Amino acid sequence: MGEENDFDVQEFKALLMERRSLLQQVEQTGKDAAEVVELDQSKVGRLSRMDALQGQAMSQEAQRRRVVELQKIQAALRRIEDEEYGYCLKCGEFIGLGRLRVDPGAPYCVKCAD
Repeated sequence: MGEENDFDVQEFKALLMERRSLLQQVEQTGKDAAEVVELDQSKVGRLSRMDALQGQAMSQEAQRRRVVELQKIQAALRRIEDEEYGYCLKCGEFIGLGRLRVDPGAPYCVKCAD
């Protein structure tokens, strides 16, 4: 319970908002890299097309991960507004400052996350 006494929800709100802003900035540049790859063989060689397709797939996966993280951040900000932030959604126990500092959007304690 000692960790709960040291818990400053505003610190985590600031971390979440900063992370959200950063992800939104990166999201715009990621959209350009995930665009459709030109497959015209007369313009680009086979290896170049393969490289472009691989780059596109990696960009699409990075975009998907950003969307998931943005959703986690939004959910955490809602929990802050509802005064439920910092407590595990499964067991209701305090998540722990260490875990929250590593992942401020964490909805579960270490035990329940397994």
